[in-house]
Amino acid sequence: MKKQVKFMCTAFRDGFQSVYGARVFTKDFMPAVAAAREAGINHFEAGGGARFQSLYFYTNEDAFAMMDEFRKVAGPDADLQTLSRGVNVVGLDSQPRDIIKLHADLFKKHGISTIRNFDALNDVNNLIDSGKAINDAGLRHEVTVTMMSLPPKTEGAHDPDFYEGVLKQILNAGIKFESVCFKDASGTSKPAFVYETIKRARKLLGSDMNIVFHSHDTAGVSIQQYMCALEAGANQVDLSMVPASGGTCQPDIITMWHALRGTDYDLGIDIKKVREAEAVFQDCMKDYIIPPEAMTVNPEIVFFPLPGGALTANTQMLRDNNMMDKYPAIVEAMGETVAKGGFGTSVTPVSQFYFQQAFNNVMFGPWKKIAEGYGKMVLGYFGKTPIAPDAEVVKIAAEQMGLEPTTKKVVDINDADPTKGVKAAKAMLEKASLPITDENIFIAASCKEKGILYLTGKAQPNGIRKVDHEAEAAKKSGEYTVTVNGKAYGVKLNKTKASVNGVEYPLEVANGINQKAIEAAQAAAEPTVVAASAPTGEELTVKAPMPGLILRVEVKVGQKVAKNQCVLIMEAMKMENEIFAPREGTVTKICVSQGQQMQSDDDLIVIA
Repeated sequence: MKKQVKFMCTAFRDGFQSVYGARVFTKDFMPAVAAAREAGINHFEAGGGARFQSLYFYTNEDAFAMMDEFRKVAGPDADLQTLSRGVNVVGLDSQPRDIIKLHADLFKKHGISTIRNFDALNDVNNLIDSGKAINDAGLRHEVTVTMMSLPPKTEGAHDPDFYEGVLKQILNAGIKFESVCFKDASGTSKPAFVYETIKRARKLLGSDMNIVFHSHDTAGVSIQQYMCALEAGANQVDLSMVPASGGTCQPDIITMWHALRGTDYDLGIDIKKVREAEAVFQDCMKDYIIPPEAMTVNPEIVFFPLPGGALTANTQMLRDNNMMDKYPAIVEAMGETVAKGGFGTSVTPVSQFYFQQAFNNVMFGPWKKIAEGYGKMVLGYFGKTPIAPDAEVVKIAAEQMGLEPTTKKVVDINDADPTKGVKAAKAMLEKASLPITDENIFIAASCKEKGILYLTGKAQPNGIRKVDHEAEAAKKSGEYTVTVNGKAYGVKLNKTKASVNGVEYPLEVANGINQKAIEAAQAAAEPTVVAASAPTGEELTVKAPMPGLILRVEVKVGQKVAKNQCVLIMEAMKMENEIFAPREGTVTKICVSQGQQMQSDDDLIVIA
């Protein structure tokens, strides 16, 4: 009799995050959920993690409505599971107890049955209140130990002794759970360490406890990890479906089925029906553009353990901001941010902190600008790191952020913070004249300004990378409608001619912009004009230092500003960047509005 291996299908949450940066419209993938259900799959990852915020940030959809639809399609008996980041729940920032409780209550209300609950620092204090909220809501609690391998020549934590110690702390804390997951978000854990860790866990937990192992194939060793986990006593693994499997994702169900053939283990699936379901999923996703790094085994990942779910999320943001050329330098710099950051596991939000600090080190110089999340982490505001962070980095962070290191519990800090919690979220909603509902409160608390933009109808879909069939057809025909200064022109292009409103002109296209040729053509075509005298009060235009989204405009036209006064807030790479007035003066023009996406050197405000 073969041992049946349980599995959760991660295609519609972690798969989406790992391939598409979590930017997938609900209507596009629900037929694949139905097909997976028909194939006999009844345990799905259905939300949470990046698939909460991303709906408000990118697809302009409601995550709660998505979960409702998932439950409807998957059926009443399916085990629908979400991912929660301990006291951070489904955001990058940590929350007070009232929001942690609201998270569990709302996810229960909207059809979720299990929550996998982890802390990136493996600080058990961050699992106590979040675990209690999950249990009190009547949900199944899957407590988690997070894993990775450290970059070579880096030592401290992240070995079987450390993971066994974390599990013992969970048991000693009296946290109630029905399942334990060992989660390797970067896919870098040494298979031998996986085997020893699961073996010790099985001995501690007894024969009846459900033990899950989770990994990604980014480093190319996930199947070996899974086999080691099963042989050591795990009875569940996480698997995905093509096109969101392999590479930065979990191994495919079919790949695992094949790996288990001829062994004592079996997935208990109808392989024909699973293949049919995967064909439906591929059809659903055929118009989505897959970034090449998502499907690649990357042997370098052990030097910068960037999780599969964060890797493509970050490359997508770099593409959004026309900065993909910086990616090699950023990931090269990430090893140092891990080594000096206290060895929190590279999983959200810590993986994002590592990447953001590496981004800043590349863009502004090493340790010249501390990213807020990274700074708060090394100072203790997200909990206790596995080992002490680098003392010099802690000093720099304290000086730049004006914060002292702390050893207080995160939830206690947040409970005392008037800018967080239900009351603060209600104030945001009231200011925007929005209804006060539990769902709106949670959206405001976890998504802040971007949540308010969504709720007020000012947001729109952005960053969704799908094939534009109209654009492709236009390329083939060479036919476009071009509107310049409010006037429309019918333009048809071929290799040697351009037809504009039916009149043909010779056409020659060269790469790049030949400024001298343009100036010569303008001089020949335009009459000489005597320039008017410059205004006596010189105006200075403040320009965008990098691409980003306008989160807040802090000044008004006519307002006097001082030198180095903050005039607006831009978001880039999930970081808020203050834009300061370069001199004192009066604001004469505001060129942007909240929610607008800007490029480098775009005009922001004018000061006279």
